[in-house]
Formats: sequence, structure tokens, C-alpha cells
Amino acid sequence: MELQGKVALVTGAGSGIGKAAALLFAREGAAVGVLSRTEAEIRKTAEEIEHAGGKAIPLVADVAEEGQMKKAVADLVQAYGRLDIVFANAGINGVWAPIDELQPAEWDRTIAINLRGTYLTLHHAVPHLKKAGGGAIVVTASINGTRTFTSAGATAYSATKAGQVAMVQMLAVELAKHRIRVNAVCPGKIETAITDNTEKRHTQEAGVADFNEDRIPLTGDVPGTSEEVAELVLFLASDRARHITGTPVWIDGAQSLVV
Repeated sequence: MELQGKVALVTGAGSGIGKAAALLFAREGAAVGVLSRTEAEIRKTAEEIEHAGGKAIPLVADVAEEGQMKKAVADLVQAYGRLDIVFANAGINGVWAPIDELQPAEWDRTIAINLRGTYLTLHHAVPHLKKAGGGAIVVTASINGTRTFTSAGATAYSATKAGQVAMVQMLAVELAKHRIRVNAVCPGKIETAITDNTEKRHTQEAGVADFNEDRIPLTGDVPGTSEEVAELVLFLASDRARHITGTPVWIDGAQSLVV
């Protein structure tokens, strides 16, 4: 129960990595604000936590909408009195297409959810972490844009992931005096539904011939799991990582070293 007495916010907690992390945080004793823009799935996450004996409050919000995020964070703090841990996980793959086909509205949507959403989450959460005397922030980035650049047409997505790592490193320095640690997890191929929500158009035009992006040396090309990423997030959020900040951690079975 290493998070006993802590309060955590998890965005994108309705499925995949976010849900796995929320469930794990709750098992380790944290009260969790589980946030998603889809009410039905976020209420299910909260119910699963409560049925297992944990504490959770469902927060319905679009991370790209300032008013909604301000209210969500305020509701969480009102419910549990403080905030100690933030897992800024919400994001989309968006549209993957050649740069001359990728439309401005498609670019803007990916930037809004992945980068603006991370900014708004931290903008509204950090004052409460300061008030608590410190805390931990973990951001979900990716191997894309940070160590690999071979996902055909994923320019907008990769730009947001690189931007998130830059945010993490900037904020690690800025917030150190407040005893707030800021780190990033950079997953490779993970068994989640995010790829089902990726729109790909003519990506062969932006790709590399005969390239295999599914090579994962550690597991014989078997993707990782959301639960494995959640274990890393728990470590970075816990006191075991008390001297780690400003660090991107790749969790990909060496995928990004061979692609």
C-alpha cells in the first residue's frame, strides 16, 4: 500500500494504460480521480475500483477544454482534500497521412488533445501539488518522436510526443524547488485500443520500403501490456523514484533500438 493517503488524478482512465494505472494506484491505497470524456467508460472504471474496496471519483472532461479541466481538478480536490500524483495519460494517435495530405484541422486536433491537454492538466493540477508540499507527475509520451521516426505519416503525433518530453524536462527543473518530480513513460507497441482509433491515409507514400515496425526483440514481437506500463508509472509516482525527475523511460522491449 505504498500510495496510502495519497490522491491521484489519472486522465484517459477509461481504458488501456490509464485504466490499468488507475486500478493499480487504487490497489496501492490512493484515492483516484479517474478522468475521461466518455462518461460510461469512466464510471465503469470508478465502479471497478470501488467494488475492489478502493476509492475513486469519476470525472467527465475533455482534456483540451479549459473550463472542463478546471472543474474536474477542482471536483477531485473538493472530494479528497488534496492532490499528490498526476498521470497525464490522455491522448490520441489522430490521423497519420503524408504531410501534404494531412489537413490543418486534423493537425490541430492531435495538437489540442495531446499537447494542450497535457498543458491544461498540469496547469490546473500543479497549484494543488505545490499546496501539498510536493508530488509526482508522470506523462505518457511514446517511442515515436523521441527515439523512433519511422511510423509512416505520424508527423503530428510524433511532434506531440517529442513536445511532451520537452515539457517534462522543462518542468522537472521549474518545479524541483517545490519538490515536484516530473517524468515521462515512452511506450512502444502495447496491447491497447488506441490503434483502433488511428486513421491512416496513403501512409505507404510516407513510409520506408520493406520496413517492419513490429519487431520487439525482448518478447519475440509480442506487444507489451497496459499493466506492465502501469507498473512503471506506479514506480515513478512512488517514493521509490524520489531522486528521479526529468527522465523519459522507454518501455518497449528494445523495439525502438531496432526500428
